[in-house]
Amino acid sequence: MDNNYINNPFDDFMGCQYERVSNTNIKVTMPIQPLFLNTIGVVHGGIISTLADIAMGNTTKTTGNKQSVVTVDIKTSFLKGATGEFLVADAHLIKKGRTLNHVDCYIYDENNVLVAKSSGIFANT
Repeated sequence: MDNNYINNPFDDFMGCQYERVSNTNIKVTMPIQPLFLNTIGVVHGGIISTLADIAMGNTTKTTGNKQSVVTVDIKTSFLKGATGEFLVADAHLIKKGRTLNHVDCYIYDENNVLVAKSSGIFANT
């Protein structure tokens, strides 16, 4: 099983930690920082979408430290305000194609409550 991840300074800034579950599944845990909260005290939707994008982009193999895909399209639906200590993005590669890959991602809070779901299309580089 490939355990390579894209080593990106922005991912480090967000505090992302990676767990390879299988060749087509990865979990990315992100601690919730005060900077990530909006004015009503829940995690900003852009942060959640970014977490999903990071997780989905890491479902495919990387070459060294170079990403192997770029985002073509991403859609995130928000189901509940996200609060607590951390979020977990659980991304699954649904279909790997010659040029495009389809990926789904579910974002959970620390109590394993689904707070958002995302789907994306990623082009191979």
